[in-house]
Amino acid sequence: MSAEWFSFSGLALMFVLGLRHGLDPDHIACIDGLTWRTLGRQGHRRYAPWIGSLFALGHGLLVTSIAVGVSLVAHEITFPDTLVEVLEWVPTALLLLVGTMNLRLLLRGNAAFQPTGWKLLLIPRRLRDHGSPWTIVLIGVLFATVFDTATQAAAWGYVASHRGGVPAALAAGLVFTLGMIITDTLDSRLICAIERSSNGQEFGRYSRVLGWLIVGVSYAVATYNIGKSLLPSMEMNEDVFSVTGLALVLMMAAVWGWLGVRR
Repeated sequence: MSAEWFSFSGLALMFVLGLRHGLDPDHIACIDGLTWRTLGRQGHRRYAPWIGSLFALGHGLLVTSIAVGVSLVAHEITFPDTLVEVLEWVPTALLLLVGTMNLRLLLRGNAAFQPTGWKLLLIPRRLRDHGSPWTIVLIGVLFATVFDTATQAAAWGYVASHRGGVPAALAAGLVFTLGMIITDTLDSRLICAIERSSNGQEFGRYSRVLGWLIVGVSYAVATYNIGKSLLPSMEMNEDVFSVTGLALVLMMAAVWGWLGVRR
């Protein structure tokens, strides 16, 4: 990120990245599964619409903590330039992988498409089946310990150490968390709306729309990252960042509104 992290454009980028990260197939698969389980428990049903919020909160808190921690020690540690370059490309590579995996599933024409993820298998079954709000927060924390997320947070902390230190890392992490909470909350609330409609076909439509949204956002962000690395002049200014973030929020709101109209 070439702009200062306290600039509007820098924080706007972190917000957009948070929105996109909330659409990660592993997030969607986990939140959908936890929401359905919670809906099946009479004593916990009231928490179901907020499963995404709780998950994203735990996830974002650890991401922010890692970024702040790395920013504190980064000046005492020297990382090889090659390692830094590799870490910068990890998010882009994972975006392309996520987009391609979901695109292949969508093109098969299976009406029962659902974003799938492997990270949920790392969570103990007893924890997944517990259902309390604090358990959901803990699951979100555990998701952030996986290599790709932890590495990305560490890279942000390292960059922040040279562009504002701890306050910059904290601001970036909190804005990133806010974006993630928006998309993950929307997902769990949509699942609750589908459950109330008792329409399995509606769930299939929603899953496919969400799948195409994941593919589009993944490829778009990856293409931008590659483009600005090859041509620095392509990097967006503050106005474009603002429009991009607003467009993604409106896109998610449109999905929610579309489901409401269908119901």
